[in-house]
Formats: sequence, C-alpha cells, structure tokens
Amino acid sequence: MTTIVLVRKNNEVVVAGDGQVSMGNTVVKSTASKVRKIEKRDVVAGFAGSTADALTLFERLEAKIEKHAGNLSRAAVELAKDWRTDKYLRRLEALMAIGDKENSYIISGTGDVLEPEGDVIGIGSGGNYALAAGKVLMGTDMSAEQVAKKSIEVASEICVFTNNNIKIEKI
Repeated sequence: MTTIVLVRKNNEVVVAGDGQVSMGNTVVKSTASKVRKIEKRDVVAGFAGSTADALTLFERLEAKIEKHAGNLSRAAVELAKDWRTDKYLRRLEALMAIGDKENSYIISGTGDVLEPEGDVIGIGSGGNYALAAGKVLMGTDMSAEQVAKKSIEVASEICVFTNNNIKIEKI
C-alpha cells in the first residue's frame, strides 16, 4: 500500500509518493522511494502496489518509451497491452501514475490506460485522500511541488498505510 499523487500546474509536472512499505499491518520500511524519473525522456512515474512488481513495470515502461522514441501515449498503451496479455506480467499487482510535459496517465494491470480529467492524479491506498486535497490546493497560489507535498501530508494523516516521508520527482 502506498500513496502517489501526480500534479501538473504552471508548466510543471510533479509526482510525489510516501515512503511506507507495509506487510499486512506491519510497517517494514518507512523510507522507500516509489517515484522515478526517466531523465532522457522527461517522464516521471509513481507506483503503488507490490514493490518488486512495480519496479518490473517501471523497467518495462522505460523500455517502451525508448522503443517508441519518447511517445508516452504509445508507450503506455503498449505496456498496458503487455501487462494484460503476458502470462508473467498479468500476475503483477501494481498501479502506475505517469506523466510528461503533455500527458498524464494511470496504467493498470487490467489493460487500462486512463487519462484522468483535471491536473491531479491520486493512486494507492491514500490516493483518494491525496486527490481530494490536491484538487482543493490547485486553486491556491502554491506551486505544483507544494501541492503534491501537501496532498501526501494530508493523506498521511488519514491513511494508516501512508507516511509523511515524501519523495518527489519533477519535470
């Protein structure tokens, strides 16, 4: 379980995540990094779910982005196809929130590539709390990074599977 929020505001794209890794009701690690940046292509991603599964999917996403010359939309669709149809991949349990300068998506193991309305995405156990906070904060003069950070902080006060050890990546 985790909380990831992706925010686009004022030509900035930020993904933030908490650092808590839980097994059942036990906190195993409080400083995990669940957000990544693909420097070469200016893509940020956050993942919720099983850590090993999410890292596998992130590597696959990176390969798809390279294969499709940085076209995030095409890479997202191709990853979702593989995830849904590949015998090994379809057992992976994770969600991804990804974004570049133009697009933001949620990718799921059921083959969904969703382009949510608005400029805030929330996934994971505290995703809806972070999403609600982010939507409210978008109307302020806070930067995208400040909105993302505060959204995770709000979620960490409500969701027991979320902490306030926040990692941020931005483009």
